[in-house]
Amino acid sequence: MAADLKIALVGNPNTGKSTLFNLLTGLNQKIGNFPGITVDKKTGFCKIGDDKTAEVVDLPGTYSLYPKSKDESIVFQILADRENRSHPDLIVLVADATNLRRNLLLYTQVADLQIPVILALNMTDMAKKEGLAIDIDQLSKNLGVQVVAISARNNIGLKELKEAIANAPSIPTQEPGTDIQVLAPEAIAATGQLIKTTNPYFALQVLHQHSEMDIYTPEQHQQLNQIASEHNFESSKIQTAETVARYRYLGTILSGIITDTGAQKKFIMSDRIDKVLTHKVWGFAIFLLILLFVFNAIFSWSAYPMDMIEEGFARLTDLGHEHLPEGMLTDLLLDGVVAGLGGIVIFIPQIAILFALISIMEDTGYMARVTFMMDRIMRKFGLSGKSVVPMIGSLACAVPSIMSARNIENWKDRIITIMVAPLVSCSARLPVYTLLISLIIPDEKVFGFISLQALTLMGMYLISIIAAVLVAFVMKFLIKAKEKSYFIMEMPVYQRPRWNNVLLTMYEKSKTFVFEAGKVIIAISIVLWVMASFGPSDRFERIDQKYEKIELQQDSLAISTLERDRSAEKLENSYVGILGQTIEPAIRPLGFDWKIGIALITSFAAREAFVGTMATIYSVDSADEEATTIRNKLKGATDANTGLPLFTFATGFSLMLFYAFAMQCMSTVAIVYRETKSWKWPMIQLVYMTALAYFASLIAYQLLR
Repeated sequence: MAADLKIALVGNPNTGKSTLFNLLTGLNQKIGNFPGITVDKKTGFCKIGDDKTAEVVDLPGTYSLYPKSKDESIVFQILADRENRSHPDLIVLVADATNLRRNLLLYTQVADLQIPVILALNMTDMAKKEGLAIDIDQLSKNLGVQVVAISARNNIGLKELKEAIANAPSIPTQEPGTDIQVLAPEAIAATGQLIKTTNPYFALQVLHQHSEMDIYTPEQHQQLNQIASEHNFESSKIQTAETVARYRYLGTILSGIITDTGAQKKFIMSDRIDKVLTHKVWGFAIFLLILLFVFNAIFSWSAYPMDMIEEGFARLTDLGHEHLPEGMLTDLLLDGVVAGLGGIVIFIPQIAILFALISIMEDTGYMARVTFMMDRIMRKFGLSGKSVVPMIGSLACAVPSIMSARNIENWKDRIITIMVAPLVSCSARLPVYTLLISLIIPDEKVFGFISLQALTLMGMYLISIIAAVLVAFVMKFLIKAKEKSYFIMEMPVYQRPRWNNVLLTMYEKSKTFVFEAGKVIIAISIVLWVMASFGPSDRFERIDQKYEKIELQQDSLAISTLERDRSAEKLENSYVGILGQTIEPAIRPLGFDWKIGIALITSFAAREAFVGTMATIYSVDSADEEATTIRNKLKGATDANTGLPLFTFATGFSLMLFYAFAMQCMSTVAIVYRETKSWKWPMIQLVYMTALAYFASLIAYQLLR
């Protein structure tokens, strides 16, 4: 889509910038990476006025133009490089109206780059509830730019903002934030001549940040270093002097702009709630109760829709065998594709419920409190408080959580966070857990209302979190670094959840789960079906000859089980059976047979593939034309050596522990390599997690069997 105008959204973290981006662009957006940098790039398009289209770029949140992470460094690089594809014609700086002084520090820096700016004061409705009145017109006059009051959360002021964008001048009109020349006049002048700019603040920032910018040649970098050396340019001292000067300027600008109306302040109520929810004892107790509610809901609320989906796929398979012509293509479609897909679609209700409840906790502001509480524990085990965000995010998926670790400035804390984040049980493990729990844990209630299965699921998540913390404690001593870390976080005010946002999250996460996992599952199911349906021709010939002799004997008992036995024996002698039996000696001490071994291999592509793999293998294994559900098939599975049920409590718990600790995710290995720029760390991670999974399963099975 061609755009008449490029707009960059800039602002501090948690100012509602992304909410405004979603309002402006709607569904007309996409997410990728900035070229050559693994930093999320959100772009979209919106209509401005009657005949203009604007391309909107949502830049990473930052507190200033002096970066402390890779995400923050991209902001100045985009604004500085006029040749960059994302360089804007106009900046919309989104500021939190409830904390205007702090937010305007970034504004003054951005404004001094001399790109046209509009100031969008977000959360003005909340500021009014907190007793703050802001003179918008006078602020606009003082700054020399258009100032628009909005509430992105409640869709207030969007029309006025679009009008301001449509009427924005093509040249900058903003007043300078401070006299930059006095900070380092000779160095700024020399830098300006070298990079050919008349903007002193741009020259100053280049002198600060040129080592992170690839728009300059090695020779220019060397010359800039020489300028800094010749003029005794001390970056940290000049940054401090600049910040002090800017806050002094803001004191003048905001004089008489903000008045206290004496209204009851909403944050007082938030403080009262926080005394309970973030209490060093009761806070954790409440958090555990909330977790128990979440896992109880996952089992209780999803039971009926899951039964419907399961029965629906079983009925679909029955109809297929009844009406489709017999043959290889029918078997591939029903026993391969449909069986594998059914094993993943059945878990949509649980995935939707999980993400809906997580979204509610995030929207209300409670998840930020969890991060704050967990910081106290994390520091004792050698992690930064900033590690909490990626680890909590891993409850959904380790891949974006590992990417979010870029915001951790301390190298050691960042590496440890990346190394332990995959241990936290993600949503991909949920299908595995719930399937196995339904097989080995009775559907009973504790105290009449708490599901025993929900307690078990919660226990698996707690085991994974405890393991991550303990491994981090060990790595604290193995990985050496001298940097000190810190954790600064602003608590958001408690708010009602946005139900539209909750529903959208449910839909998007469920769709991603089905389409991303579904593609892998279908591909694996087809390959598995082929490998399970074919084998060395001499083996299959001997099996056919054996059963032809049985048919000739007219033994009624043998004939009654003939097709089932033939299918089972062919499966064992198929290519997948040969592969499974090759690795079986290594996994038999864990309580696993060769069929589970195949599932362990295929689920390295995606953990959810375990369910689809088992569904496909047991569909091929059965010669019964009447389909049954995957849970019933696994309940009826027997150990070939003992003839006893395969999925006992010992085997099921051993298998859950294996999936709790094993890497079992190709995407995670790839993202760790991309984030660390080395195969060293993903290989260490793969080895230690596999060893941890193996020995935990071994001990559990040997003790429980």
